Amino acid sequence: MPFETIIVTENERHIHITLNRPDAMNSISPLMMEELHQALDQAENLDTLCALSISGKGRAFCAGVDLKEAKKRMEGQEAGSVNSRFLDQLRLLLLRLENFPSPVIAAVNGLALAGGLEFVLACDLVLAAKSAKFGDAHANYGLVPGGGSSVRLPRKIGVNRAKQMIYTGEFLEAEQMQEWGLVNAICEDRELEELLREWVGKLASKSPLGLKRMKRMVEDGQEQALDAALRYELSLNALHAASYDRIEGLAAFNEKRKPEFKGR
Repeated sequence: MPFETIIVTENERHIHITLNRPDAMNSISPLMMEELHQALDQAENLDTLCALSISGKGRAFCAGVDLKEAKKRMEGQEAGSVNSRFLDQLRLLLLRLENFPSPVIAAVNGLALAGGLEFVLACDLVLAAKSAKFGDAHANYGLVPGGGSSVRLPRKIGVNRAKQMIYTGEFLEAEQMQEWGLVNAICEDRELEELLREWVGKLASKSPLGLKRMKRMVEDGQEQALDAALRYELSLNALHAASYDRIEGLAAFNEKRKPEFKGR
């Protein structure tokens, strides 16, 4: 399916989405959100999928919500309700990305600001070019977060560091964000695509079903008391015991060969 604001490339193990509004620094528009939903519709039911990745075309990963369009939304008598609907749509999109069944990798090639940072926060793994910069940025324009950074950022990097980013609006280097625990790996700018291929390759060799269930274990376990989370882990483990991929993985180990996982 052709899109205007994103580019989707795929194989049976990996789907990559490129945000494709380079002249607007890949800022978020209503059409982009609609097309991302369509792309996720195509991706989420693929049994063999091991990873979904997102990057931005040009010099930005995503500079946040398109402020030119936002200004138009804030004009007229219905401005408040129109803007609230837009932010609710953004909230639902990021929740869907966060809850996507397979691991999601952000490959941050430039600026990830405001809503762009909120995109990153909804991903499982974050790779960054050395020149990438991260910032909440809402405070710089008299705005407040509306896509989850006031909630997700403290959970990712700690409350005091999140307050620093939110209150000051400053842009932080990739190395700083790696030190604070948001970024998993950094590379030279020209090597980001290769780094992404390397990480996708690591995941593509694993059981798609196992990855999905481990993601659920980790995510759901964060919101539960320790005893409940441990019981939940055991329940998914028991469910997984009868899966094709578990049986195939053990057979491959015993037969000293590479497993052929099918995601079921």
